This record gives sequence, C-alpha cells and structure tokens, in this order.
Amino acid sequence: MVSDHSKDVASRAKAIYTAGLRSTLEAEHADRFVAIEPESEQYFVAESFSEAVKAARTAHPDRISFVIRIGHNAAIHIGGIENERAR
Repeated sequence: MVSDHSKDVASRAKAIYTAGLRSTLEAEHADRFVAIEPESEQYFVAESFSEAVKAARTAHPDRISFVIRIGHNAAIHIGGIENERAR
C-alpha cells in the first residue's frame, strides 16, 4: 500500500513537472530521468532512474522524491511494447 505522504509527493512532483518543467526537459533531455523533490522544487536529471534518485537523496537525504522518465507515461516499462509517448 502506498502511504498518503508518498501519494502527496507524487502528486506535487507531477504538478511541478507539468506546470514548469515538461516543455524544457522534453526538448533537451528526452528519454532521461528526472527526480523531483517537491518541498524545494529542485529536480535532478540523469541517464538512469537510480542516478536521478541518488542525486536527489544526496541533496535531500531526509526527503523522498518522485521520478519521471522524461517524455514517457511511466518511469519504467515492464514487458510489452510502448505505443505512445506522453504529451
């Protein structure tokens, strides 16, 4: 079960991405990962999911962040074929 705190972090991070980061990041960093820490509104772009998380944890060790794969509907695809990119 996902905690209310985790749901809140995810919701706030998605809002930050949609409102201010999406267009810039999708133009410059498509297919990379971004970890967004919503308290500070800082974000960390990296080549891999784990590198993005590590950067966010280094900057804010006592907070959780939310990871988005830039230009995709999900950060990680398990099996199947991705049909469309998020827009």
